[in-house]
Amino acid sequence: MNRFNLPDVQFLQKEPEQIEQDILASIEKETGMTFTNADPRRKFAQSLVPYIVQERNNLDYALKQNLLAYAVGDHLDHKGEDYNTPRLEAKAAITTMEFTLEEERVSSLLIEAGTLFLVGTDTYFETEKTIVVPVGQHIAEVKALCTEVGTIGNGYLPGEITNLVRPLPWVKGVKNISISSGGVDKEANDPYAERIRIAPESFSVAGPEGAYEYWSKTASQAIVDVDVDSPIEGTIDIRVLLQNGELPSQEILDKVLEICSDKSIRPLTDQVTVGAPTQVLYDVDVQYWVLQSKASVLSTTQKNIERAYENYLIWQKEKMGRDIDLSELIARMKKAGAYRVAVNSTMYLQVDKNQVAKENLTNIAFGGLVDE
Repeated sequence: MNRFNLPDVQFLQKEPEQIEQDILASIEKETGMTFTNADPRRKFAQSLVPYIVQERNNLDYALKQNLLAYAVGDHLDHKGEDYNTPRLEAKAAITTMEFTLEEERVSSLLIEAGTLFLVGTDTYFETEKTIVVPVGQHIAEVKALCTEVGTIGNGYLPGEITNLVRPLPWVKGVKNISISSGGVDKEANDPYAERIRIAPESFSVAGPEGAYEYWSKTASQAIVDVDVDSPIEGTIDIRVLLQNGELPSQEILDKVLEICSDKSIRPLTDQVTVGAPTQVLYDVDVQYWVLQSKASVLSTTQKNIERAYENYLIWQKEKMGRDIDLSELIARMKKAGAYRVAVNSTMYLQVDKNQVAKENLTNIAFGGLVDE
């Protein structure tokens, strides 16, 4: 499968029957001999076909690696180098830690970079810079990164990270005051290929929509959608959405703002603001029935239908401005094996370009087996 909905291409003929036919036709043309099915010489020619097919498959794959629609792995990294667009490396989750200090403190407090916090049994966060808290200041905030890259440090709610590994003088308590987020694995092939595809937009210094979209996505591979608008002349409003429809943390928004405000990227007259999309809540209450003839595979059919239901919920919230149209859900559930689907919720809601759908109350129920 290729990307970007382009037509599939085949550089070489790889059908064994056609290759065998071509070999025999070439032998007949050069020698004038025609081999019968039982002729050992024909059997020898036939024995070469699997090797030729394998080599043509290898060569076809290698040729496709020169096309952005097919390139993967190191080949895709080389394509990115052509556009000065390196693959984004894995990043650690980040949160903001708050220190509460004794009020009777008589000296300043040094909180060094690398101060550790434990959450769970073996997940650690550490402060990313050293700060000095002067006398008279009883609350201090500092950014902390998970010590492991990837998604392992994501999702800790405010107040969940409270264990300071090594006690510090004058510190009464610590806690995270933001949801830990931003931890991502190394950028996958498909989103990386999409960034390479829009990379030429970044070459302009005129501040086009595509350029802001490109630079916003360099902040984190967790970003799946970016909306750029200019509601007032000279003002650029950027909205960012993460994988699975998650709203970005303040740390990610700050990173996008930092990148897009750089003087080498932002036109001099642009004032850039970055925020999360507004969520449009909707309810989903569906009931489905399966044909009696599928009773023997009912368990598998139900799993397929429920998987289609869950995939729809994710699909609906992974793009800003995607209107809520539950006829899409009906189509997916029927394709998965439902014979009839009844929706007891509002079928359609409009979503503006800087908004994103978010399921509120959800319910899926099996109505039973029915005849046609």
